[in-house]
Amino acid sequence: MATQKVGGEVDSLCTRCKLSLAHTILAMVGPKIARVRCNTCGGEHAFRGKAGVTDRPTKAATAKAARAGTPRAEKVVISFDDQLAGKDIASAPKYSPKDTYRVDQVIHHPTFGVGLVTAVRGDKVDLTFRSDTKTLVHGRGGEPVDRPAFNPPSNKRSGPADKPMAAMAEPALDPDMDLGMDLDAVSESSPPSGD
Repeated sequence: MATQKVGGEVDSLCTRCKLSLAHTILAMVGPKIARVRCNTCGGEHAFRGKAGVTDRPTKAATAKAARAGTPRAEKVVISFDDQLAGKDIASAPKYSPKDTYRVDQVIHHPTFGVGLVTAVRGDKVDLTFRSDTKTLVHGRGGEPVDRPAFNPPSNKRSGPADKPMAAMAEPALDPDMDLGMDLDAVSESSPPSGD
């Protein structure tokens, strides 16, 4: 196979045409082709070799490399019963979102049963039960927070959006009100039209 260079041609899988067609090489990174332009549709995209051919290592090669490397540490799984060993389950407090809990404390939940506090994050606590781990709230006790009263919007009648209502469009003028202007004086002082 001849060495490739920028400006040369190569067969690549076109993302627009969905076919393996001739492409012009636009960019290379070391000896690898990075970007190409389809000679048929003119679309530019990353180089994709023929369908089924890839430079990525196969799973078998990855597994072989992993076996040759350092051995992995063995996973140790501690059962739920082993975690509760030595803890006083009989005096476990009942769960309440108002109470505050600490790590390694045993809690009795009305739905999930006996649980162990494994993590505390602000006002949330992770409890590990026999079947699952749940995130629950804690430390929410204290005075109730004053919330603003809910006022639903008033049901005002309005006209169509493109036509203002007559009452709101123009304020009614009182005929007896003196605006301080004489209409005859206004018409005399206006500039004459260009007729």
